[in-house]
Amino acid sequence: MAERLTKSAARNVFYGGSAFFFAIFIGLTAHSHYYMATTSTDASTLTSSVARGKHVWEKNSCINCHTLLGEGAYFAPEVGNVWDRWGGKEDPASARETLKAWMQSQPSGAEGRRQMPQFNLTDQELNDLADFLQWVSTIKRQDWPPNKAG
Repeated sequence: MAERLTKSAARNVFYGGSAFFFAIFIGLTAHSHYYMATTSTDASTLTSSVARGKHVWEKNSCINCHTLLGEGAYFAPEVGNVWDRWGGKEDPASARETLKAWMQSQPSGAEGRRQMPQFNLTDQELNDLADFLQWVSTIKRQDWPPNKAG
């Protein structure tokens, strides 16, 4: 047996290892897509208002301050569970009105608090955003966030 690695053996190790890890990557990617499509969300509940609400979320760059399911900035609270925090499971109409009133009352002017800007959203945009946040609350979050306050 040779004492050192030959050029052809090194090439074979490189290509074999690359092929092996590429196959692992493809398998994990397929598994992630399968999980997202079948387990974590119910695609049948996606409506046009949920899609418009996501557009409102993106257009106003809410993720620059808030996190959604742990992704985004940590300047403001997590909103993946805001629907649950405001009682949306027990009283969806009240949670919707609370969200709309909260958004319309910004900035609150409370001393010592960071201020959320006023986005001047229309009633349609507020309803769409509420639908989006209600839909997000139905995603299987695997106990995220770790506390109710977000």
